[in-house]
Amino acid sequence: MNPTGWTILCDFDGTISVEDVIDSLLDRYGRPGWKQLERDWRAGRIGSRACMSGQVALLDMSREELDSHLAEVWIDHAFPGFVARARELNVPIRVVSDGLDYAIGRILGRHGLADLPVRANHLAPGVPPQRWQLSSPFQVDGCSSGTCKCACAEQARAEGAGKTLLIGDGASDFCVADHVDFVFAKHRLIEHCRAAGIPYVPITGFEDALELLPALLDGSLLEHPVSPAPLGTPA
Repeated sequence: MNPTGWTILCDFDGTISVEDVIDSLLDRYGRPGWKQLERDWRAGRIGSRACMSGQVALLDMSREELDSHLAEVWIDHAFPGFVARARELNVPIRVVSDGLDYAIGRILGRHGLADLPVRANHLAPGVPPQRWQLSSPFQVDGCSSGTCKCACAEQARAEGAGKTLLIGDGASDFCVADHVDFVFAKHRLIEHCRAAGIPYVPITGFEDALELLPALLDGSLLEHPVSPAPLGTPA
């Protein structure tokens, strides 16, 4: 039962985690070619699913090296408290990510949050000489992302969510931001929401989200939905 009517869809890389996990892995273990894939994606020549699949194929690391690296990835220090408060208020949280399910599971598990529902790309051992491969169980036809976050929002509504809140930070959240009821936005997502007239408030992290959650649930936050980004907000 969800008495508040709200469901939270939360991005992972750069939102829950303080860095982009796949970028940090590529910087450390990526073979030549991954930067060109990144440039092609940023230029709009390929979608994120093609970019990520190609980049994962270029990762040259063992399982032990992967696990050691993931053990060093930090999350927003206030995220566990935010999850605890949301659960106290009976507000479901789902992690929706265009990142790696294995990485998300390992990192959340260190913080006692392995039971959070996760929708992300699937990382698996590759066929030699490729060490790793990517599949996208949450892709949909017509969407170039590995995880279609718009479909995740539609699924939440189909399962009883009266309203959906998105918490995100970047390009993978742009499309779904226009398919939810409200957005807590960081970084580049602030500029997107402002330019598109999407109802949002800017946040710097989950301390802000924790403070704003009661006002969202009682409806007072929705009375003045679009807030200007503070001076100096990263684009």
